[in-house]
Amino acid sequence: MPESENIGSFLNENRKLVLEYLETRAEIYKLRLIRVFSKLGGYFAWIIISLFLLSLFAIFLGLTTGFWLSELTGSYTKGFGLTALIILVLIMLMAVLRKVLFVNPLIRAIIRKSGEVPEEEDEDN
Repeated sequence: MPESENIGSFLNENRKLVLEYLETRAEIYKLRLIRVFSKLGGYFAWIIISLFLLSLFAIFLGLTTGFWLSELTGSYTKGFGLTALIILVLIMLMAVLRKVLFVNPLIRAIIRKSGEVPEEEDEDN
């Protein structure tokens, strides 16, 4: 029975220390979670802005191509029709290759980011 008394007295003596340790660990996990969500928010904002700029580029590229092909064919209908056909072919290619171009790279990036070991900041600097 002396062993159980020793263990009980040890736990009673170090209860504050254990509680402080657990609170500190919980705070560390909370701060890591905040860091992950803030990084995800930054990436999300960057993706939204990039998609907006890419869509503007695509619109002006389509207009330019349509007017250029209209000049070559001598008809606005033919020029913009060919441009619409080119855009349709590109959309179909992207739909067929969506796993190779979008899904798999996104999965790899998420796995790579989630497996990253957080860098500890130097206290000396």
